[in-house]
Amino acid sequence: MISQSSPLGMTSIHQIKSLFALTKPRLVLMVLVTVCTGFYLASEGNTINWSSLIHLLLGTALTAGGSLALNQYIERDIDGIMGRTQSRPLPGQQLSPTTALVFGITITTFGQLYLIFTVNLLASAVIFAVIFTYLFIYTPLKMKNPISTFFGSISGALPPMAGWVAVTGQVNGESWILFGILFLWQLPHSLALAWMYRHEYAEAGVKLLPVTHPNGTSTAFHIVFHSTLLLLVASLPKFIGLAGWFYFASALLCGLVLLAFSIIFALSRTTLAAKHLMHISLLYLPIVFLMMIIDKA
Repeated sequence: MISQSSPLGMTSIHQIKSLFALTKPRLVLMVLVTVCTGFYLASEGNTINWSSLIHLLLGTALTAGGSLALNQYIERDIDGIMGRTQSRPLPGQQLSPTTALVFGITITTFGQLYLIFTVNLLASAVIFAVIFTYLFIYTPLKMKNPISTFFGSISGALPPMAGWVAVTGQVNGESWILFGILFLWQLPHSLALAWMYRHEYAEAGVKLLPVTHPNGTSTAFHIVFHSTLLLLVASLPKFIGLAGWFYFASALLCGLVLLAFSIIFALSRTTLAAKHLMHISLLYLPIVFLMMIIDKA
């Protein structure tokens, strides 16, 4: 039995709070918002199958939270080195690694089974692809090659597709465009974040682009290049009948603002410019998705 004087000795309420923190609830919330976007856009007219949506959100929340918990289990030693992650439940010794592992496996497995039996097999398969790319490709690659960022972006871009296939039962052009928007958005966002904390990542041995190419040329190129592609791809919903002109104008404006901040970073390559870009990118996605929902064709 763990004594109260031990860092792991805590009341059950504190342990529940630590388990909840292990799921990264704010990131799970963002995943759920993108799932809802895909689900709503795929629905006929304004008719929503609320039962199916609730089942989808519950199953996705469990699998996303579980995979994020498992990611923290895998990266607990790295998190203990980096200043911005040292207070997380595992490096902060709020939970034992075994508890985190069992918790992550349990809710991930339950979430997957829940999606299979309450939504459909294809939606469950898409969410499984999220888990697989995140835990078994992106996470180990971070220590080996900066291409991990691209695999992480694939994982993060799949949730709106899960929402789409939960309604339609098929992967089609519209769902790939939603995937493309989210995939391209993640690259300037994640690379700006990586540039801000490049020294901590380097100390921890994480091979992100700002670490392997410290002069910033490659980072700047990919940020500007993918912001430009995002500007183009985000306009496509208007031309395939997914959204209207109001969405198009909004997405164009938001895309130009994001591109401008990307260019500013590319020219200066300062931590402050990266921070501004990261904040702008956080505003970009909810605004663009909200405009798409409002102006649904």
